[in-house]
Amino acid sequence: MLIVMKKGSTREDLARVAGLVEGMGLTPHVLQGSAQTIVEVTGQTAPLDPGSFESLPGVARAVPAGGAFPLAARQSPAHETRIALGGRTIGGGGVFVMAGPCAVESEEQLLRTAHRVKEAGADALRGGAFKPRSSPYHFQGLGLEGLRILARAREETGLPIVTEAVGEASLELVAEHADVVQIGARNMRNYEMLKRAGRLKKPIFLKRGMSATLEDLLLSAEYVLNEGNDQVLLCERGIRTFSQHSRFTLDLSIVPALREATHLPVFVDPSHATGYRDRVAPMAAAAVAAGADGVMLEVHPAPESSLSDGRQALLPAQLADLVARLRDIAAIARHRTEAVR
Repeated sequence: MLIVMKKGSTREDLARVAGLVEGMGLTPHVLQGSAQTIVEVTGQTAPLDPGSFESLPGVARAVPAGGAFPLAARQSPAHETRIALGGRTIGGGGVFVMAGPCAVESEEQLLRTAHRVKEAGADALRGGAFKPRSSPYHFQGLGLEGLRILARAREETGLPIVTEAVGEASLELVAEHADVVQIGARNMRNYEMLKRAGRLKKPIFLKRGMSATLEDLLLSAEYVLNEGNDQVLLCERGIRTFSQHSRFTLDLSIVPALREATHLPVFVDPSHATGYRDRVAPMAAAAVAAGADGVMLEVHPAPESSLSDGRQALLPAQLADLVARLRDIAAIARHRTEAVR
């Protein structure tokens, strides 16, 4: 069993829990994060009653043995994390749309796109100031200047900005300028980076690795949560399989599976997954129908001249049509869920 202590619990609270565990003939192991304390109980041969521990002062909850991610795990159907961002709420119904270019290429390009994203009804502006690329010869982003351009776009449109940190060195820099810090698929297993992200006071947008399982993703989220940052957004962005008809295989089956397993909001990125503009809208619609709390979409006013992933970027007019459709689908999906309950 894992016993999760409340934030601000005292040494006396911890000693009381340890004493109860030892009184049962079991062994307590204290796992101390910078902002979260967990007591792992070993030696049990029969299931323990969580209520025996949850009634103690300072205890948040007790998770039966086998719970590898106690902080990320959903404890009840009503247990859902909701995150306020830009005057909207992520989680709890509806759909939150993050949209923008794959990369910040210039001030003119980004500001032009930002205004079109705003007009289309999206809720946040995404754009890469730092770009991790498979080839060292491809455009790597504008770095700090890209962050400053994103900040100017936020001033002009009021949209919160989402952008990726590509390593520990860029993490604080991105957090200083962005409203949401993205950790991409390549860094999902960068545990030191995840720990540092857990000490930030910003939402963390965590993308699933290209070969990661559901448990792998939630364990990565657990690193962030265990450091005290409870604002984590999960994102399915496609996995590598033998498929040749799309850039990656978009695993939409993970959406309802994640919603059952965790209280954290779930997003889907159909742009990176499919790699083709005409496939983005159908998969975005399917993602919301499957229960996703939001989507991340690429949009560019002139994708034929884009420096990064233009083939998968929607045109602004396409984005406007899609946002309206996604709102309708989310309303229907929410109605059906409430009817089942």
